[in-house]
Amino acid sequence: MHKIVLQDLGVKHYKEVWDYQEHLLQQKIKAKQSNIIKDDYLLFAEHNPVYTLGKNGKEVNLLVNKDFLADKGIEYFHINRGGDITFHGPEQLVGYPILDLNNYKTDLGWYLRSLEEVIILTIKEYGLNGERSKGETGVWLDAYIKGKARKICAMGIRCSRWITMHGFALNVNVDLNYFNYITPCGIADKTVTSIEKELGYKVLMHEVKEKLVKNFESVFCVTFKSSGKLLQEL
Repeated sequence: MHKIVLQDLGVKHYKEVWDYQEHLLQQKIKAKQSNIIKDDYLLFAEHNPVYTLGKNGKEVNLLVNKDFLADKGIEYFHINRGGDITFHGPEQLVGYPILDLNNYKTDLGWYLRSLEEVIILTIKEYGLNGERSKGETGVWLDAYIKGKARKICAMGIRCSRWITMHGFALNVNVDLNYFNYITPCGIADKTVTSIEKELGYKVLMHEVKEKLVKNFESVFCVTFKSSGKLLQEL
């Protein structure tokens, strides 16, 4: 069973963690070219308020101007992942798997469906029925009920030499009002939700992380070198 490193980075500015991901990715690419095996990682983070736009995203989906963002203290980055625009903020669990898919399966469709399965299994433990929406990456509730479909977890990745970065953003207790200033993921006719909104009460972030770790291990057939203890590093 493959072992990977688990790091919980806590609340960080987006750019700091983006740079760290890039550092790990480039390390793994160089090692791979020399037939050296480097650790795979799963990074957990929460971010200070930030909007990120995917490489092929449309800036028109940001519904406010830069002065508004500055006034609200919201950062904004056009980044190198797939997908359109999304929001990251405190009490949203963001996961960044830095995985060499040669250790698993060299199939990006399989990889994304596997990430979705981790989230579906995790929110199921809170009594929520997560679903996929055809042609739309991520996890939804009531995905096929018109007027009720709402996204609970957004996803967007980059892959280079079969090594992944970026990942998923699970809305736990995050302030959903920030999504009013964007067209989330570029999808105008569906809304967003969170575990808190669905249940009517806040859940413990560390509890969600523990459940997600267990389900990640199950879906990807891995164990974590930190033995489930979340590391505070970076």
